[in-house]
Amino acid sequence: MLPVPGDGSRYARSVAATMTGEPSSRQEPSSRGNRPGLVRSLLDRFGHLVREMSKFATVGGIAFLIDFALFNYLTGVRDVEPVIGKTISTVIAATVAFLGNRFWTWRHRRGANPAREYALFFFFNGVGLGIAVACLAVSRYGLGSIWPEVFQTPLADNIASFIVGTGLGTLFRFWSYRRFVFVEAGTPAVPEVTHDRPGA
Repeated sequence: MLPVPGDGSRYARSVAATMTGEPSSRQEPSSRGNRPGLVRSLLDRFGHLVREMSKFATVGGIAFLIDFALFNYLTGVRDVEPVIGKTISTVIAATVAFLGNRFWTWRHRRGANPAREYALFFFFNGVGLGIAVACLAVSRYGLGSIWPEVFQTPLADNIASFIVGTGLGTLFRFWSYRRFVFVEAGTPAVPEVTHDRPGA
């Protein structure tokens, strides 16, 4: 025998709502309650990526300030040639960026070969710089040949180099560092388990 609608049980309330065609009061809060679960699931899935990007951006900002300050100090105060000063400041800033990413951004990834990481880091750094230069070349010499009054200006050069180029280069660096440079060491192979038959 089915319980009567007024007995206060959860089953009785759902049956009563179905019979009368009224929405169940228990269903609406549960549907709203699924939203925090979805948000939590997304945070569990992508939260670590957001944290890595935040740390990567912080390290990159510090390295940029070191590069900028050291270059201007060497060329403006110490009278070092600009190319030599830029080379020194770039190498030091890139080393700081490598150490920050190695021991902070991706410290949970223990690489097996630090020399390989350092070499790949500078290689992909060079590719990122090439992306910025390519964006500037496309803007000034490609689009500039069509609309020189727009794209062959200092404003267009700075936008192409420091906004578009640096933005694309930074995205490439983050992807390449995470994919190829700061990777976890290979896990040992699991030994094969054999099941011997009794009495064999």
